[in-house]
Amino acid sequence: MVHRRGWWNWWVWTICNFGGLLDAEDLDGKSYDEKDEGVEIVNENLFCVVDLHAITVPQDPNELEESTLASAALYIAAGEYNVGIDPKKSKVFVQSHVSAHAELTWLLSCVTPMNWLERMIQFKEKSKKAGAESVGVGLLTYPVLMAADILLYQADRVPVGEDQRQHLELARDIVRRFNDQYCKGGPYKKRCKKAGLPSYPVFTEPEAMIVKVGGARVMSLTDGTSKMSKSDPADASRINVLDPPEVIRDKIKRCKTDAVKGIEWDNPERPEATNLLNIYAAMQPGRSRAEIVEEVKDLSWGEFKPLLAEAIVAHLEPIQKKYAEVRADEEYLKGVLKEGAEAADLIAQRTLKAAKVAMGFSIPF
Repeated sequence: MVHRRGWWNWWVWTICNFGGLLDAEDLDGKSYDEKDEGVEIVNENLFCVVDLHAITVPQDPNELEESTLASAALYIAAGEYNVGIDPKKSKVFVQSHVSAHAELTWLLSCVTPMNWLERMIQFKEKSKKAGAESVGVGLLTYPVLMAADILLYQADRVPVGEDQRQHLELARDIVRRFNDQYCKGGPYKKRCKKAGLPSYPVFTEPEAMIVKVGGARVMSLTDGTSKMSKSDPADASRINVLDPPEVIRDKIKRCKTDAVKGIEWDNPERPEATNLLNIYAAMQPGRSRAEIVEEVKDLSWGEFKPLLAEAIVAHLEPIQKKYAEVRADEEYLKGVLKEGAEAADLIAQRTLKAAKVAMGFSIPF
C-alpha cells in the first residue's frame, strides 16, 4: 500500500470567482483511493482556506470572517457536484486556525535568501502596480508562507496553476536548503534520538500538479488575454459563483467579443472567442470540441451569448442552492472547520517539532 498526501489551498475569495470554481473542477473527486498497476494507493487530502495569504492585500476587517466562511461553504456545497470538497473524504480548515503555519513561516524565512524572494515574478508585478510605499512585507514573504503550508503536511502532490509554479519551485528549493543545512550528520541524529524522532530529512519535496480547465485558463470577460480574477476591480470582468441568473445573463450579454463572422477556437487573433468557447465547453464536459464547434461555428454572437449564459446559470444553480443551505447551518459549517483544523494540527505540530529539533531549538518540556 502506498500513502500519498495532497495539499490544496485557496484564497478566501478564489471559489467566489467562476474561474476559480472551474480550476477546482473534479480535483477532489479524482484524488481519492485508486489502484496503479496492482498497488493500492491511499490518498489523504487537506483543503485550506488561506486567510493569512488574503491579508497580503488590504482586507476589510468587517468582511474577512464572512469571506472566509463563505469560501469554505462554497467548496463544501460544490463537493456534492464533484467540483469541491466532500468533508466525509477530505479535511477542510481555515489557515489561521492552525498556528503552526505562521510559526514555520518564520523558521523558513530565516533560512530563505532574500534574493530568492525578490526574483518572484508575482511580487515584481504586484509591487510595481501598487507602488513601493503601499506594499507590505507580507507580499514579499508570502511565498515562504505558501511553502510552509505545503511542507507542514509532507504533501507530495500540490495542484498549481502555471502562474504559481515558480512559488512551488521556491518551496522545493527551501526543502533542499533546509534538509542540507540541518538534517545531516551525527549531531542531527543525536538530537532526533533525544526528541524521540526519526532521523530522516524533515521535509518532503513536493511535486507540481499543473491545473488547467479543459486545457486552458479561464480568462476575463473584458479582456481575453487576462486571467479572470476576483482582484480585478471591474466586476463585469468575471462571473461570481453567487451571481444571480439575471446578473450572469447581463455580464455575458455585455462581455467583449469581436466583429468577425462565425465563432472559432484557438485563433490567436480572437482570444475572446476562444475564452467563451472554453467556458461553454466546461459547462458540458460530456461533449467533444468537434461537437461544440459544429453547433456554434455559424452562429452570431447575439445567438451564441444566450446559449452560454443559460449553460452557466444551469451549472451554478444547484451549487448556489446547496451553498445557501450550508451557509445557513452555522453549527454544521463551523463543526466541519473545527474538525478539519484539529486533524490538520496533529500533522502540522509533528512537522513543526521536527523542524525545531533539526534547528536545535529547546523543545517544551
